[in-house]
Amino acid sequence: MSQRIVLLHATPVAMAPVKDAFCRLWPEAEIVNLLDDGLTIDRNKSPDLSPELSQRFIALGEYGASMQADGLLITCSAFGPAIDILENDLTIPVLRPNEAMFRAALESGTRIGMLATFAPSVLTMEQEFETFRKQASSDATLETVVVPDAIDALRQGDVQTHNRLVADYAPRLKQCDVIMLAHFSTSRAREAVQAVVDVPVLAAPDAAVERMRALLNA
Repeated sequence: MSQRIVLLHATPVAMAPVKDAFCRLWPEAEIVNLLDDGLTIDRNKSPDLSPELSQRFIALGEYGASMQADGLLITCSAFGPAIDILENDLTIPVLRPNEAMFRAALESGTRIGMLATFAPSVLTMEQEFETFRKQASSDATLETVVVPDAIDALRQGDVQTHNRLVADYAPRLKQCDVIMLAHFSTSRAREAVQAVVDVPVLAAPDAAVERMRALLNA
């Protein structure tokens, strides 16, 4: 039987990139999408993740796990503390959106750059990166650049402008050993970014799909 992977989305712009990654890398998987775009809307209104918003995220994850899921893949990076709780409480694998990409970046060098488009997620992501850095006993450093207006263009359906804006900011990290595209939605800009820098560019969806497959088929 196909393994069922429930994808937990907090914004619709994350859905297409991970669907594409599954189609290319793990077409046999049975994918179920859960979307509450109100999570991102409300998360953007506060610099901190409120207990109420955290509980909404946890409830959605628990619902996803109840759907005979073999694994839960989170595609939004702004809910780290809530993901911690799901990891501890659920018996199925729960994969953070950037876990696999962080691990790959730490294997690629010590000067690591990250291009982000959703500012409220940056603090959580930097904290998660620090956790993985310590686990890897690495002395890597992380430099983050937030690209303004790009995610707004993407939400309006203007992928070309989104990709151009992300690529415009990429040279600020050209001194790094590797550049990460922070969000699933940002992965659309991978080719545009790679065209303007000479270092490897990592995107989260491909790495996440490959890691989830490895976790379930170990």
